[in-house]
Amino acid sequence: MAFNLHGHFFGSMPALVTPFAGESVDYETLDALVEWQIESGSAGIVPCGTTGESPTLSLDEHHDVVRRVVTQVAGRIPVIAGAGSNDTATGRAHIREAADAGADAVLVITPYYNRPDQAGIYAHFSAIAEASDLPVILYNVPGRTVSDVLPDTVAKLATIPNIVAIKDASGDVTRVTQAMASCPDDFTVLSGADELTLPMMLLGARGAISVTANVAPHLCADMMIACRDARWAEARALHDRLYPLHMAMFASPSPAPVKYAMKRLGRLPADGVRLPMVDCDADARRAIDAALAHAGLA
Repeated sequence: MAFNLHGHFFGSMPALVTPFAGESVDYETLDALVEWQIESGSAGIVPCGTTGESPTLSLDEHHDVVRRVVTQVAGRIPVIAGAGSNDTATGRAHIREAADAGADAVLVITPYYNRPDQAGIYAHFSAIAEASDLPVILYNVPGRTVSDVLPDTVAKLATIPNIVAIKDASGDVTRVTQAMASCPDDFTVLSGADELTLPMMLLGARGAISVTANVAPHLCADMMIACRDARWAEARALHDRLYPLHMAMFASPSPAPVKYAMKRLGRLPADGVRLPMVDCDADARRAIDAALAHAGLA
């Protein structure tokens, strides 16, 4: 499938979990998750992001997961491969592997731990874009990375032809308006914070890379369609139904809550996460159970 975010993309995409069987990636379950997402109306799939536990996947596992997802999707919807690193050279290597696997675009996080200034962030993403034959989506989540792509830097990066979008998890919905005012018309803002997706869509975002879509893909997809069609009352009702689930997905460090919820729904045979992540505690499980019930899922 040809993939071009410029004006041709809108919808809900899961930041897909990586299922494990003991110490190994469970590829059969991964295949089943991909099929469920497509059947549920998801507009794309994002393997090997934060929710996919990319920090604790080996390089071989990272690249194998991307290849397996691309193979299973078989061109039916776009695959946006996580390709971020705090090392620019490693990010470029991830991009080469993603392109070779047949991914449609790459999602690249701001460098974490190093804490580059805006000049360093611009240089990092410029080098990434130069090395990429695929569309590049910036990923800004300063709460995790302690590295914030400020609006002026986003505007400069958006002039690079293959930097086509940003997944914004800054928590500042006004960033949507700022991007729309300062970036090219075909630059896309995607929500990276489920609880803020509705207001971001109202301000002009075009979709979401979602944690909750792992658990409730059809509801998340339906909300995106309601937004697209300007059926805002329906979108609000779906948001209200999903809101406790959005918040419960971070009742413990992610992705333990989403994996627990998916196991409860029979979508994962095991909810194990890799250290240093640990399973949900009892309080988190109660919050997730209540949110699943509120959403009508369990």
